[in-house]
Amino acid sequence: MVAAEELNFTRAAARLFVAQQALSREIQRLEARLGTPLFERTTRRVTLTPDGERLLARARELVAQHDAVWAEVVVPAPRPTVVDLMSEGRQTATRILDLARLRAPAIEFRGRYSGGTGAALDKLATGRLDVVFGRVAWLDAKPMPTIEHVLVRLEPLAVLLPADHPLAAMEAVPVRSLAGLEIDGLPMTDRTPEWADLVTQFLALSGARSTPPHLPAIGLEEAGYHLTRQGVPILASLDSVEVPGGVLRPLVDPVPCYAWSMAWRRGDETAGRATLHATAAELAASEGWLAGAGERRTERWLPEPEASRLASGSLEVVSASRAPGPRT
Repeated sequence: MVAAEELNFTRAAARLFVAQQALSREIQRLEARLGTPLFERTTRRVTLTPDGERLLARARELVAQHDAVWAEVVVPAPRPTVVDLMSEGRQTATRILDLARLRAPAIEFRGRYSGGTGAALDKLATGRLDVVFGRVAWLDAKPMPTIEHVLVRLEPLAVLLPADHPLAAMEAVPVRSLAGLEIDGLPMTDRTPEWADLVTQFLALSGARSTPPHLPAIGLEEAGYHLTRQGVPILASLDSVEVPGGVLRPLVDPVPCYAWSMAWRRGDETAGRATLHATAAELAASEGWLAGAGERRTERWLPEPEASRLASGSLEVVSASRAPGPRT
């Protein structure tokens, strides 16, 4: 077909990535098998014979039928839903993803750990991620007109302590007991503006001071080594994976919270996103993740802007009844 379309064996051979001599030999063999010439060759040009014209028309019909059958039978695999879980040490997003896989085994999900919501939201906006879990609102955050989000959990904060730390003997650590103490909370990275903002506001609340900014410890073993080596409390969240050599103690009086949200690109109504939304709503309802979210409670503390937005009702919370359906 390529030779018939080009009517030039040199150009046809280049399109097919073969030598011109090899192409000429194949055409001669085909003509010998059919018992009729397909091309008229002169020193000036190449044209199709009447038999060549008929064969070309039939060949085009056969190729079109082949392509149609292939398209009907071979269904391309659906693109997996890529989910950023923020940190392997914090379990909220992982629990949502695990339940989503259980509820919808036919949907393929791919989990990722960016280590920070700020960096993940940039990837979400450019299509490198489909769903992001984490704190999506912080002071001085840039507008995100193409991204939608709902609050899925108010998770109490905690301190990760070396096992021999004096505060480790308490069942719960009052926030005021951190006054004047050094705590680890500000890693040296621009990927986590949401966490740096929360820590700054928490330090003002507690009267604690932060360790100097430093490279974050990646992985549970590294976190355990870092914890025992430096010997100071690390600000964490209550639903975190146990770290070797450390104990996790909830913070109280008041209970400071981390606001988990689910974010996705506006207009994304895929089955994967809808399943994650429904699963987050299910867990939030069954485990009381958003109990009293719209109420002003003196025993609970939230950073800004979440505190004001929840109080005014401008921060949408996850709900199974309001979840958009998947695109069909």
